[in-house]
Amino acid sequence: MTEFMAEPNPAAPPSPGFWSSSWQRLRHHRLAMVGLLLLAFVSLACIGGPWLSPYGYEEQQLELGPTSTSAAHWLGTDVLGRDQLTRLLYGGRVSLLVGLCATAVSLAIGLTYGLIAGYRGGRVDAVMMRVVDALYALPFSVLAIVLMVVFGRNFLLLFVAIGLVEWLTMARIVRGQVLSLREQAFVKAGRVLGYSPARIMSRHILPNIMGPVVVYTTLTVPQVILLESFLSFLGLGVQPPTSSWGLLIRNGAEVMESYPWLLLWPGLALSITLFALNFVGDGLRDALDPRFIARSGSKP
Repeated sequence: MTEFMAEPNPAAPPSPGFWSSSWQRLRHHRLAMVGLLLLAFVSLACIGGPWLSPYGYEEQQLELGPTSTSAAHWLGTDVLGRDQLTRLLYGGRVSLLVGLCATAVSLAIGLTYGLIAGYRGGRVDAVMMRVVDALYALPFSVLAIVLMVVFGRNFLLLFVAIGLVEWLTMARIVRGQVLSLREQAFVKAGRVLGYSPARIMSRHILPNIMGPVVVYTTLTVPQVILLESFLSFLGLGVQPPTSSWGLLIRNGAEVMESYPWLLLWPGLALSITLFALNFVGDGLRDALDPRFIARSGSKP
């Protein structure tokens, strides 16, 4: 009798990992991709644009005064005859840098604080979160102004001052995620094996909460940029001759009735950047949220 052996099935292709499948979902989120393209354009323009400009951001042409758009000055000039496009691009560098650096400070503080509070639990968690509640009771803008007055108007300290204001929500989010994971089997196994709390938090818990952390980080950047613009508008942020979008908006608001374009262009640049960052944040939330994944029927 001839025996017929069934041919083995070819090996199934490996399923994509969580981050790969999340990227695939993000690519199909149209607003998120539009936001990424806008952010790339704004960032490249702010980084490379001033090098291509024939004008310096402090260069004055007092004989021109404030002029509207022209072939020589595409966005016009301000009241001191400075090229508005050049100052807008330099201001974009400052605003984006403040957004990224202050968000990094906020992330470092909030992530560490939330990990410790959530993992330790008990009285330590209660005391640490009461501190957060007390700081939440203070208006963010007032707290930022107090920090700026205490630290002074140093440009580098602006990152720290804003970061010290924006870490509270990050700490709450991280703490909530850690509380849901600290009693899971893999964390208990780490304790049984004698791993230190620092190792358990950094190598076992942290990778499992990166989704919500990444989403909220992208939503923190526009909040930080807006807060810097608000402080600069009040005269407590970036100081002349350095420019930022908030400072340009402040200068434009002072003469908006006579020269509205001095307010229009920085306001438009700030609005486009904030919208783009929020689009990216919304896309990441949908791509990384397990509830959205379950509703859409896609597999991580």
